[in-house]
Amino acid sequence: MLRTIFFLSFLLIISSHASVQDFCVGDLKAPEGPAGYSCKKPSLVTVDDFVFTGLRSAGNTSNLTKAAVSTAFAAQFPGVNGLGISIARADLAPNSIIPMHTHPGASELLLVTQGSILAGFVSSANDVYLKKLRRGDVMVFPQGLLHFGINAAAGNSIAFVSYSSPSPGLQFLDFALFANDLPSKLVEKTTFLDAATVKALKAVLGGTG
Repeated sequence: MLRTIFFLSFLLIISSHASVQDFCVGDLKAPEGPAGYSCKKPSLVTVDDFVFTGLRSAGNTSNLTKAAVSTAFAAQFPGVNGLGISIARADLAPNSIIPMHTHPGASELLLVTQGSILAGFVSSANDVYLKKLRRGDVMVFPQGLLHFGINAAAGNSIAFVSYSSPSPGLQFLDFALFANDLPSKLVEKTTFLDAATVKALKAVLGGTG
Protein backbone atom coordinates (compact mmCIF):
# COMPACT_ATOMS: atom_id res chain seq x y z
CA MET A 1 0.00 0.00 0.00
CA LEU A 2 2.77 2.43 0.94
CA ARG A 3 4.60 1.69 -2.29
CA THR A 4 1.41 2.39 -4.26
CA ILE A 5 0.87 5.71 -2.47
CA PHE A 6 4.49 6.69 -3.03
CA PHE A 7 4.31 5.79 -6.72
CA LEU A 8 1.08 7.77 -7.25
CA SER A 9 2.54 10.75 -5.40
CA PHE A 10 5.65 10.56 -7.56
CA LEU A 11 3.54 10.56 -10.74
CA LEU A 12 1.55 13.53 -9.46
CA ILE A 13 4.73 15.52 -8.79
CA ILE A 14 6.13 14.71 -12.24
CA SER A 15 2.90 15.68 -14.01
CA SER A 16 2.56 18.93 -12.07
CA HIS A 17 6.10 19.97 -12.93
CA ALA A 18 5.59 19.02 -16.56
CA SER A 19 2.72 21.52 -16.86
CA VAL A 20 4.72 24.46 -15.50
CA GLN A 21 6.13 26.99 -17.99
CA ASP A 22 9.02 29.26 -17.14
CA PHE A 23 7.42 32.14 -19.01
CA CYS A 24 4.94 33.07 -21.71
CA VAL A 25 6.42 35.88 -23.77
CA GLY A 26 3.51 37.59 -25.47
CA ASP A 27 3.02 37.13 -29.18
CA LEU A 28 2.13 40.70 -30.07
CA LYS A 29 1.10 39.66 -33.58
CA ALA A 30 -1.88 37.84 -32.04
CA PRO A 31 -4.86 39.60 -30.43
CA GLU A 32 -4.86 40.16 -26.68
CA GLY A 33 -7.56 38.22 -24.82
CA PRO A 34 -8.84 38.35 -21.23
CA ALA A 35 -5.93 36.16 -20.13
CA GLY A 36 -3.34 38.19 -22.06
CA TYR A 37 -1.46 37.36 -25.22
CA SER A 38 -0.81 33.87 -26.48
CA CYS A 39 2.75 32.63 -26.01
CA LYS A 40 5.44 33.25 -28.56
CA LYS A 41 7.15 30.07 -29.74
CA PRO A 42 10.12 29.38 -27.41
CA SER A 43 12.46 29.11 -30.40
CA LEU A 44 11.63 32.75 -31.27
CA VAL A 45 12.19 34.15 -27.78
CA THR A 46 15.32 36.27 -27.25
CA VAL A 47 16.82 38.14 -24.32
CA ASP A 48 15.39 41.37 -25.75
CA ASP A 49 11.91 40.09 -24.89
CA PHE A 50 12.88 40.38 -21.22
CA VAL A 51 14.46 43.84 -21.43
CA PHE A 52 12.65 47.18 -21.84
CA THR A 53 14.53 50.45 -22.33
CA GLY A 54 11.58 52.77 -22.86
CA LEU A 55 11.65 54.21 -19.34
CA ARG A 56 15.13 55.71 -19.61
CA SER A 57 13.91 59.09 -20.82
CA ALA A 58 11.22 61.48 -19.67
CA GLY A 59 7.89 61.45 -21.44
CA ASN A 60 6.46 64.42 -23.33
CA THR A 61 4.66 66.69 -20.84
CA SER A 62 3.53 69.22 -23.46
CA ASN A 63 -0.16 68.45 -23.02
CA LEU A 64 -3.25 69.54 -21.11
CA THR A 65 -2.22 67.82 -17.86
CA LYS A 66 1.51 68.69 -18.15
CA ALA A 67 2.23 65.06 -17.21
CA ALA A 68 3.29 61.95 -19.10
CA VAL A 69 3.08 58.27 -18.25
CA SER A 70 5.33 55.88 -20.19
CA THR A 71 4.15 52.29 -19.85
CA ALA A 72 5.88 48.93 -19.94
CA PHE A 73 2.76 46.80 -20.13
CA ALA A 74 2.52 43.52 -22.02
CA ALA A 75 1.74 45.40 -25.24
CA GLN A 76 5.10 47.21 -25.03
CA PHE A 77 7.07 44.70 -22.95
CA PRO A 78 6.02 41.16 -23.98
CA GLY A 79 8.26 39.54 -21.36
CA VAL A 80 5.81 40.45 -18.57
CA ASN A 81 2.92 38.66 -20.29
CA GLY A 82 1.44 36.09 -17.90
CA LEU A 83 3.64 37.11 -14.95
CA GLY A 84 1.13 39.34 -13.16
CA ILE A 85 3.39 42.42 -13.14
CA SER A 86 4.17 45.55 -15.15
CA ILE A 87 5.71 48.99 -14.62
CA ALA A 88 5.45 52.58 -15.82
CA ARG A 89 7.22 55.91 -15.46
CA ALA A 90 5.36 59.10 -14.58
CA ASP A 91 6.89 62.48 -15.40
CA LEU A 92 5.21 65.53 -13.88
CA ALA A 93 6.19 69.03 -14.97
CA PRO A 94 5.52 72.00 -12.64
CA ASN A 95 1.79 72.53 -11.98
CA SER A 96 0.94 69.19 -13.53
CA ILE A 97 -1.72 66.66 -12.62
CA ILE A 98 -2.52 63.02 -13.25
CA PRO A 99 -6.32 63.25 -13.23
CA MET A 100 -8.65 61.01 -11.26
CA HIS A 101 -8.55 57.56 -12.84
CA THR A 102 -8.79 53.86 -12.14
CA HIS A 103 -7.08 50.61 -13.16
CA PRO A 104 -9.81 47.96 -13.30
CA GLY A 105 -7.34 45.09 -13.52
CA ALA A 106 -4.59 45.86 -11.02
CA SER A 107 -3.41 47.37 -7.77
CA GLU A 108 -0.64 49.95 -8.04
CA LEU A 109 2.54 50.84 -6.14
CA LEU A 110 3.94 54.34 -6.69
CA LEU A 111 7.56 55.16 -5.82
CA VAL A 112 8.65 58.81 -5.96
CA THR A 113 12.23 59.13 -7.24
CA GLN A 114 12.39 62.89 -7.72
CA GLY A 115 10.47 65.88 -6.40
CA SER A 116 7.22 65.57 -4.48
CA ILE A 117 3.74 64.32 -5.40
CA LEU A 118 0.43 64.89 -3.64
CA ALA A 119 -1.29 61.54 -4.17
CA GLY A 120 -4.49 60.00 -2.98
CA PHE A 121 -7.36 57.63 -3.60
CA VAL A 122 -11.05 57.33 -2.72
CA SER A 123 -12.38 54.08 -1.25
CA SER A 124 -15.69 52.48 -2.21
CA ALA A 125 -17.03 53.95 1.05
CA ASN A 126 -15.99 57.41 -0.26
CA ASP A 127 -13.26 57.79 2.35
CA VAL A 128 -10.32 59.86 1.10
CA TYR A 129 -6.69 58.81 1.69
CA LEU A 130 -4.34 61.66 0.81
CA LYS A 131 -0.60 62.14 1.36
CA LYS A 132 2.22 64.37 0.15
CA LEU A 133 4.95 61.99 -0.97
CA ARG A 134 8.63 62.85 -1.17
CA ARG A 135 11.59 61.13 -2.78
CA GLY A 136 11.81 57.52 -1.63
CA ASP A 137 8.19 57.36 -0.43
CA VAL A 138 5.87 54.62 -1.65
CA MET A 139 2.08 54.56 -1.76
CA VAL A 140 -0.28 51.76 -2.75
CA PHE A 141 -3.56 52.23 -4.61
CA PRO A 142 -5.90 49.21 -4.29
CA GLN A 143 -7.30 47.70 -7.45
CA GLY A 144 -10.17 49.52 -9.12
CA LEU A 145 -10.23 52.57 -6.82
CA LEU A 146 -10.16 56.13 -8.13
CA HIS A 147 -6.81 57.83 -7.52
CA PHE A 148 -4.76 60.80 -8.72
CA GLY A 149 -1.45 62.63 -8.45
CA ILE A 150 -0.48 66.32 -8.39
CA ASN A 151 3.05 67.64 -8.66
CA ALA A 152 3.74 69.26 -5.30
CA ALA A 153 7.27 70.41 -6.16
CA ALA A 154 8.45 73.65 -7.76
CA GLY A 155 10.35 71.66 -10.40
CA ASN A 156 9.82 68.35 -12.15
CA SER A 157 8.75 65.23 -10.25
CA ILE A 158 9.28 61.63 -11.30
CA ALA A 159 7.71 58.41 -10.07
CA PHE A 160 7.95 54.76 -11.08
CA VAL A 161 4.76 52.79 -10.81
CA SER A 162 4.36 49.01 -10.63
CA TYR A 163 1.15 47.07 -11.20
CA SER A 164 -0.14 43.63 -10.22
CA SER A 165 -1.06 42.85 -13.82
CA PRO A 166 0.73 42.94 -17.19
CA SER A 167 -2.34 44.78 -18.56
CA PRO A 168 -3.85 46.83 -15.71
CA GLY A 169 -6.30 48.79 -17.84
CA LEU A 170 -6.96 52.51 -17.50
CA GLN A 171 -10.01 54.78 -17.36
CA PHE A 172 -9.94 58.52 -16.63
CA LEU A 173 -13.06 59.80 -14.89
CA ASP A 174 -13.10 63.13 -16.74
CA PHE A 175 -12.63 61.46 -20.12
CA ALA A 176 -15.43 58.99 -19.39
CA LEU A 177 -17.80 61.90 -18.79
CA PHE A 178 -16.62 64.62 -21.16
CA ALA A 179 -14.40 63.15 -23.92
CA ASN A 180 -16.99 61.07 -25.78
CA ASP A 181 -20.51 61.34 -27.21
CA LEU A 182 -22.40 60.70 -23.96
CA PRO A 183 -25.38 63.09 -24.29
CA SER A 184 -24.85 66.30 -22.35
CA LYS A 185 -28.32 66.07 -20.80
CA LEU A 186 -27.39 62.75 -19.23
CA VAL A 187 -24.09 64.13 -17.97
CA GLU A 188 -25.93 67.07 -16.40
CA LYS A 189 -28.42 64.80 -14.66
CA THR A 190 -25.86 62.30 -13.37
CA THR A 191 -23.28 64.84 -12.22
CA PHE A 192 -25.53 67.73 -11.07
CA LEU A 193 -23.52 70.09 -13.29
CA ASP A 194 -25.19 72.86 -15.25
CA ALA A 195 -25.33 72.88 -19.05
CA ALA A 196 -22.70 75.61 -19.46
CA THR A 197 -20.14 73.71 -17.35
CA VAL A 198 -20.72 70.45 -19.22
CA LYS A 199 -20.43 72.24 -22.56
CA ALA A 200 -17.17 73.90 -21.48
CA LEU A 201 -15.64 70.63 -20.25
CA LYS A 202 -16.63 68.80 -23.41
CA ALA A 203 -15.04 71.56 -25.47
CA VAL A 204 -11.76 71.17 -23.56
CA LEU A 205 -11.67 67.37 -23.75
CA GLY A 206 -13.11 66.94 -27.25
CA GLY A 207 -16.48 65.48 -26.35
CA THR A 208 -19.70 65.81 -28.36
CA GLY A 209 -23.39 65.26 -27.78
